[in-house]
Amino acid sequence: MMNRFLLLLSIILVIGSCKKDDGTDPVIVPPRSMAEVAAEDDAEIRAYLETHFYNYEDFDTPPAGFDFKIIIDTIAGANADKTPLIDQVQTMVLEASSSDFGLDDGEEDVPHTFYYLDARTGVGEFPTVADSTFVRYNGMLLNGTLFDSAATNGVWWDLPGDFTPANPGLLNGVVSGMVNFRAGGNIVDNGDGTFSVEDFGAGLIIIPSGLGYFLNSRSGIPSYSPLIFEVNLLVQNQADHDRDGIPSILEDIDGDGNVKNDNTDEDFETLFIPNYVDIDDDQDGTLTRDEISDENGNIIIPYPDTDGDGTPDYLDRDNS
Repeated sequence: MMNRFLLLLSIILVIGSCKKDDGTDPVIVPPRSMAEVAAEDDAEIRAYLETHFYNYEDFDTPPAGFDFKIIIDTIAGANADKTPLIDQVQTMVLEASSSDFGLDDGEEDVPHTFYYLDARTGVGEFPTVADSTFVRYNGMLLNGTLFDSAATNGVWWDLPGDFTPANPGLLNGVVSGMVNFRAGGNIVDNGDGTFSVEDFGAGLIIIPSGLGYFLNSRSGIPSYSPLIFEVNLLVQNQADHDRDGIPSILEDIDGDGNVKNDNTDEDFETLFIPNYVDIDDDQDGTLTRDEISDENGNIIIPYPDTDGDGTPDYLDRDNS
């Protein structure tokens, strides 16, 4: 559905679809400044939040059969007295760089504000940036156009992905938004091949284009589009992408919330393979799982540190 960071794309120029009447070459439009777009996106998002509200009264006093889906409408007419979203959302600031989108114009670590609404707090755990979640969702533009949806049956979202083109993970802004919601509680078998989750979380994530697709267009998503995700978070699972016995979130060695930039054995690899998808994290020829397990295959906690240097054996090529 969504690509995380779009690191595999190398789009240097956006080529306009229009040609001059004299049949000359297409008009070449250079990428826009990320800082400039970030400021415009934020102004557009705030204007939207100031003029729209959600069905908070249903969430405050749920009617019979309420499905805890967020419905957004304009503050006008009979709805003129509604509380605007701007008074109910919370904000976070993330940095994004033009190089994340294959550009080399030097705009690095540009701050971007995203907004989220916790409409219903679930009773389960918060997911981490490295976890897997089962969600129902709608993806929309600010004008209300729906560009993606799994609102009925739901879908698994692997937040960081597995570092492959087939599963690159979610957009940076969506991942950072998801960690602010709690999952649900009891999972109930409906007896017809489906299941229900009690007391799940529900919310909105509103991101600027720099935390989305930026200059890259997608089906139903024009370039430089802020995006809205209406989400029901049903289930959260702690992920271990490489099944080495260490939860993926614990392989974020530098603690920056990005498991994709931690690679202990980078100097010894032909290809860059982050720890969270690497079965031999120090490239010493002994699998990580074997370095943290006893003779019966049971994982040893804390992880063994044979030479006592503060670095566990599975990250230490010289642990004698």
